[in-house]
Amino acid sequence: MSTILITGGAGFIAHHTIKEILDNTDWNIISLDRLDFSGNLNRLYDMLKDHDQKHRVKIVHHDLKAEINQTTSNLIGSVDYILHMAANPHVDKSIKDPLGTVLDNVVGTCNILNFARTQLPSLKRFIYFSTDEIFGPAPAGMDFTEYARYNSKNPYSASKAGGEELAVAFHNTYKLPVYIIHSMNVFGVRQQAAAFIPICIRKILNDEVLTIHSDSTLTKIPTRKYVNASDVAEAILLLLQKDVESMDEGLVKVPKFNIVGMEKIDILTIAKTIAGCIGKPLNYKLTSSDRPGADLDYSLAGTKLNDLGWYPKTSFKDSIPSIVDWYLKNKEWIS
Repeated sequence: MSTILITGGAGFIAHHTIKEILDNTDWNIISLDRLDFSGNLNRLYDMLKDHDQKHRVKIVHHDLKAEINQTTSNLIGSVDYILHMAANPHVDKSIKDPLGTVLDNVVGTCNILNFARTQLPSLKRFIYFSTDEIFGPAPAGMDFTEYARYNSKNPYSASKAGGEELAVAFHNTYKLPVYIIHSMNVFGVRQQAAAFIPICIRKILNDEVLTIHSDSTLTKIPTRKYVNASDVAEAILLLLQKDVESMDEGLVKVPKFNIVGMEKIDILTIAKTIAGCIGKPLNYKLTSSDRPGADLDYSLAGTKLNDLGWYPKTSFKDSIPSIVDWYLKNKEWIS
């Protein structure tokens, strides 16, 4: 029986991944988390409370800004897989405190990579979970491939790019079996209340005005290829189990994959769709976004995962009604 260590296991995407692993493998799972504004044990409790395999999940508390000492290492034990999802994901926080974000996302990544070295040679896979934001805004009609040049527009995306390059370096230097994932915007149940979709639901329910950011002309609305968290979890498990030959793209030999939703959708359309699900009007105002680091359009190509047989199972429009219904029944997650 294998064991996987998931950093940030109480986070939004990670807890969906834990469920996917429980449902489709016999692996034991160790969730390593510091439990801050992103990590919430209530996610794991809510997801696991009726799961007949919850005994396979162990929770270890640790802040990755500090190295994993012997005591924490003993609590973790030997692992076969490491999925590094822990991160400080907030752009605004990174703009106010760049160093804090670097400590979380670069130093933290170095510390888990150093721990991974202690698991060699038996470690089968180290997956670094990155973001579409490292590539910056996409020009019209362009989808960035996995090996596109970094063009970070804020300290958060730069810190994720820095962590990614560290993972590549550990692959090259120590032969760590690294894969890298870039994901586009993820949605689903138990998301942070400060995320766009929970905000939409809350504002619409309370008859409040929703602010929609756009360009300076108030004509271009930000667009994303939203992907369901359950689809992301399925893709992650595939890459944990799938052996892929070195990509050798531009001399970068670490396999990299983009997780991409079915269709590109702008955030105003998202808000209108949610309002339709709730059955209430959408009151909104457009405003020009002058926040540093704000990008109007992220877009990735997902063909490498498609070549492995993975495609998202549901579109945003098909899956959002059930997700909105879940939030309406569990309003503590939007308040």
